[in-house]
Amino acid sequence: MGLRCAIPKGRPMEQLLPYFQALGGGRWGDVSRRLTLVDEDLGITFFLAKSMDVPTYVEYGAADIGISGKDVLLEHDKYVVELLDLGLSRCQLVVAVPENSSVRTVADLHFNSRVATKYPRVAEEFFNRKGIQVELIPMNGSVELAPLVGLADAIVDITETGTTLRENGLRVVGTVAESSLRLIANPVSYKVAFDEINRLVDTMRSLIDSGVSAR
Repeated sequence: MGLRCAIPKGRPMEQLLPYFQALGGGRWGDVSRRLTLVDEDLGITFFLAKSMDVPTYVEYGAADIGISGKDVLLEHDKYVVELLDLGLSRCQLVVAVPENSSVRTVADLHFNSRVATKYPRVAEEFFNRKGIQVELIPMNGSVELAPLVGLADAIVDITETGTTLRENGLRVVGTVAESSLRLIANPVSYKVAFDEINRLVDTMRSLIDSGVSAR
């Protein structure tokens, strides 16, 4: 049957296409509305999922392998094996505050400051390590809006260039974690298909080293 691989839709998918093309596949046409596809050249069945769901497909064995952002892995703490940093979609999880805030570093946040985030687990661990007590406000939408309407004093969110933060009058006061796309595997699948998966890992590592991702 071959390997089953869960991959994230959207921009990560676009960045991954050069890898699959270099592997001998990737002639998929328009995949924007598809949920699954079979690449016979690669012998891989792909599941196109929301980025937050990829580790779940892998943990429960619906997919043998997957590609997920490190930020998602940190937040959801799924039981998967992390095999390779692909170096794509590099970004940071940061703490940001309004431009006119008196806060200059994370340590300046007031006791029980309200912090809005889509990453409550990661944020809680970060502030606990810093010994800073905050009130976390979990959100799913545009986190940048929270400080603008007085819902939060700060946010923890993902940023690649900082442009969206600046456009919304926010500035970074601390870095929580670094993130990029990672190749992951289901622990059982990794044992059963060890040679097949490791061949894929070795090939993708060679593609990274040769700069294929820069196409």
